[in-house]
Amino acid sequence: MPAAHHPIEGLWLPVRAELDGVEAPALAIERIELTLRSGKYAVRFAGEHHDRGHYELINVESGHARLTLTSQHGENAGRIFASIYQLLGNRMRICYGLDGITPDAFATKLDSQRYLVTYRRKE
Repeated sequence: MPAAHHPIEGLWLPVRAELDGVEAPALAIERIELTLRSGKYAVRFAGEHHDRGHYELINVESGHARLTLTSQHGENAGRIFASIYQLLGNRMRICYGLDGITPDAFATKLDSQRYLVTYRRKE
């Protein structure tokens, strides 16, 4: 019998994103896909691999569930993105700490080094 998969695993498409308080253009986010499977992640933009690496889930007793992504390939190779996530059915929000610091809320503001994305599950 195969091991159970974590509910975060799958192919995710962004429906809304904002970086440092500025909403991302729909044309840009329509071309992004995030895949999370077996501790590995991949970001594709317009069908091309943009970033790949591994991830670790850290569920905390109090506060937000955490997700740490470590980039191994692409322009972000070597960077660590400390993040929080919330999964509600076929929707997931991730607030990425682009500075390596785990966000304490699902929010961004000018110069915050936060990237907040709401995804919908594709598969």
